[in-house]
Amino acid sequence: MERTIRSFVKMHGIGNDYLYFDCFDTTLPNPSAAARKLSERRFSVGGDGIVLILRSGKADARMRMFNADGSEGKMCGNAIRCVGKYLYDVRGLRKKNLTIETKAGIKAVEVVKTNRRRTEALALRVDMGRPVFAPARIPALFDGRRVVSRPLTVGGAEYRVTCLSMGNPHCVVLGGDPDALDLGTLGPQFESHPAFPDRVNTEFVQALCRNVLKMRVWERGSGETWACGTGACAAAVAAVLNGDCDRDAEITVRLRGGELGIVYTGKTVLMTGPAEIAFAGFVKF
Repeated sequence: MERTIRSFVKMHGIGNDYLYFDCFDTTLPNPSAAARKLSERRFSVGGDGIVLILRSGKADARMRMFNADGSEGKMCGNAIRCVGKYLYDVRGLRKKNLTIETKAGIKAVEVVKTNRRRTEALALRVDMGRPVFAPARIPALFDGRRVVSRPLTVGGAEYRVTCLSMGNPHCVVLGGDPDALDLGTLGPQFESHPAFPDRVNTEFVQALCRNVLKMRVWERGSGETWACGTGACAAAVAAVLNGDCDRDAEITVRLRGGELGIVYTGKTVLMTGPAEIAFAGFVKF
């Protein structure tokens, strides 16, 4: 049986790395299986998952992303910046303002910094939309209109959690130094906690000073990643709600792979950060 050879581009947003497949004129069979196979860092290319860049009848492009375990996510903040860079750099769509369709809706992506000599998009800003706080829509099994600094027992210990959706579910834990945590043990306990019927991304966050946060993240379906764009947005919103950061101010979120700038206006969340191409290659299916 003849195997199909497909090209890909490996890209990352501050260390949150995916394999990107241009599917404007072709398809990628069984992307869930491809994500599981290709994400293995020791026996394959390696990454946090794969992203398909497709045609859209509503926007400049459509994005589908699959986590390392093969599950499909609705939204990824770092991935959507990389898709914007791909459209600008590789496909030559030289537009300052791009639109990208996702399972969480159409997102506006602005190219805010370029290298004009090399026609590269160096930094992009994404309007991530309005946070969702209603527990049933996150989903999270809590009562009330919002989940802000609520107690949750995980692994026999009590944590204060703030929950919201940025197109995917997030549970934010504000407190001590996240570097001191055994995230390999704690992360899965949060991810599969009965309070989160669709599993959850969990951010462990420390306020270093006003409007500066330090964060580690455990992503459902991928484990600990070096960065999470929607997670940084969720952390910033949670920090505003808990009084550690200011609304309408740029909040610096420091992750293992670098920094993102987040602004929560009360109506929407704006995320600014870099996107980089690491290398290109070919795989056989």
